[in-house]
Amino acid sequence: MLISFPGVGQVVAPVEIKDPALRDLQQKYIDDLKIVGKDIVAGDYPYPFYLSRKLDIDEQQQKRGDQRSVRFDSFNGKTVLAITGNYYAAYPAEKFSGDQRARETFLNVAMPVLKVAVPRFQNNKSVQGYALEISHHILGRVMGVSMEHPENLVVFLPQNAALKLLSAKDETAQQAALLEGQTLLNATPIMIWISGKDPQLASSQKPADPYPEVAASSVQAGVEIALSSEGESQPSASVPSFPKPPKAKETPPVAPLPRDTSPEALSALRGVDKEVLASMSRELDPQAHFVSFAAPTFVAFRQGIYLELSLNTALPEWAGGSRYKLAALAFDGHIAQLIRPVLGYFKEESKFDGIGFSTTLHPTGKGPTGGVSEAVEFFFPFTALRCYERYDCTGQQLIDAGTVLINGERVSLDLQIAEGGSANR
Repeated sequence: MLISFPGVGQVVAPVEIKDPALRDLQQKYIDDLKIVGKDIVAGDYPYPFYLSRKLDIDEQQQKRGDQRSVRFDSFNGKTVLAITGNYYAAYPAEKFSGDQRARETFLNVAMPVLKVAVPRFQNNKSVQGYALEISHHILGRVMGVSMEHPENLVVFLPQNAALKLLSAKDETAQQAALLEGQTLLNATPIMIWISGKDPQLASSQKPADPYPEVAASSVQAGVEIALSSEGESQPSASVPSFPKPPKAKETPPVAPLPRDTSPEALSALRGVDKEVLASMSRELDPQAHFVSFAAPTFVAFRQGIYLELSLNTALPEWAGGSRYKLAALAFDGHIAQLIRPVLGYFKEESKFDGIGFSTTLHPTGKGPTGGVSEAVEFFFPFTALRCYERYDCTGQQLIDAGTVLINGERVSLDLQIAEGGSANR
């Protein structure tokens, strides 16, 4: 349930937002924001949930406090619809790990709030995403003494990811949409598993420490609040921003030395992995279509070392359109099929940083490509490749984590947009 009182609004007044662009948006869409706020208040929640400017406060204090929190804000450089609130659920630490607490609050509060907010702003080009910050509580014992203290969950979803999440037909589709966003628990990145099970977590692994070291008070910097006409402005009236990672109390680890990308280092790698590369080239050539005169080699790229594989990609007869569309077709139809077989030759690799798939797109001559070849390069770091290998990341997430070059120029590549005009096949 959500507790509210007659006459208490849910939307931050435009005059209170100092950023001119955000203030203008707040004024322009004030009626839509009010509807969202009222619908959130009307929602049904397992435990009391209050919209609130200030997090981590006692429920009695919350009842008397300002409950206007719906506003436009900035998150990671994007303009988002931001909503903050206090959820008075208390999770026993011995029964719920941090990920489990985050999942419960996400499903019971964040999802209902998104179902209210997203449909209202899904076609608004000014809104690039949604950012929610929700405080809940942990019950536990420290030094034999029962303790209850707050914990803050932040959920950010880009507009497209939010739409995918709400339209998903099953948990797999929901999980894929959630992976496109960002979730933080007490400013520490976490992953929420819709199914309730982390596929990467060994059954013997202990849950995370329920009492991580965090700053004593929640961060209150962000959208600045200007004085109202009555001159009222108090610390508790500031609109909470989204938290920055806490500073570690212990001495931070020494940063690793930069990768040696000198010609000597590249040459040494070629000698060490010569047999592996020869075996891979021979065994995968039927599906990879390696360029016969360009053997796999190590190259320096963006302060790292990548294994570069030179390939030929034959486009389907019907293929045509922009170079972005052709690059997307090459990834889906060729490159993506090679990733797991190639990774099979490099287990726990630490001598280099990733793999580059450099391919020349060859039209069949029967399609509308005009006989023009395009050179497309995909450079992927191992962290993203392993994520894709385990089916934890989508192809789009892999591309976003890497670098794509078309004819030597770096580009952004959205598979769904690029292939949107593809004919049915």
